[in-house]
Amino acid sequence: MADEIRILLADDHPVVRKGLRYCIEESAGLKVVGEAGDGEAALAFIRELRPHVAILDIDMPKMDGLSVAREIARLKLDTKIIFLSLHRDEDMYRTAMDLGGQGYLVKDSAMQEVVAAVQTVVAGQRYLSSTIAMQLLQGGGAPEDPLTRDLTLSERRILRLIADGKSSKEIGAELSIHYRTVENHRTNICRKLGIEGANALLRFAVQHKGSFR
Repeated sequence: MADEIRILLADDHPVVRKGLRYCIEESAGLKVVGEAGDGEAALAFIRELRPHVAILDIDMPKMDGLSVAREIARLKLDTKIIFLSLHRDEDMYRTAMDLGGQGYLVKDSAMQEVVAAVQTVVAGQRYLSSTIAMQLLQGGGAPEDPLTRDLTLSERRILRLIADGKSSKEIGAELSIHYRTVENHRTNICRKLGIEGANALLRFAVQHKGSFR
């Protein structure tokens, strides 16, 4: 079929892959074109098969799902990424999305949601597991500061780390990006916030910590 959506499954548990494959292929127009049990194999399949969607377990041997996502971005591949994980914490979700993920599925509900997730990301929208969505809605946290509303997820994450007193090199090491990239983000943040001065960004970050979730 010319309009068939081709999918790669990557998880180190065969039973998980089998269950996802069954759910996916029960839906017309969706086809699993490959399976991988580790990150290196997943990346090799993605480069060879160029699937529309890769469902990547975050915790895999050899290369984890986040590392595979970094390589997909570096190679400028068009494959859309749905992360699969046991992790429910907000920081992991935001990290995954910052690395180019279009979807995030929690494993205990993945069988019920995988088809909707694939169809949503192929349509160009993000899909968030209902478990995480409800957690974010209920968790709420501090209300969003209007000053930081225009910041991207990456910029907000960097601002949180600045508030923790971390340097550009420390932030780069934590996020697995070059420290010059962090410096570029800092420049963009200052421009968007309209602040100047060597320590102005640190003061802002500390004063507003908790509002840029």
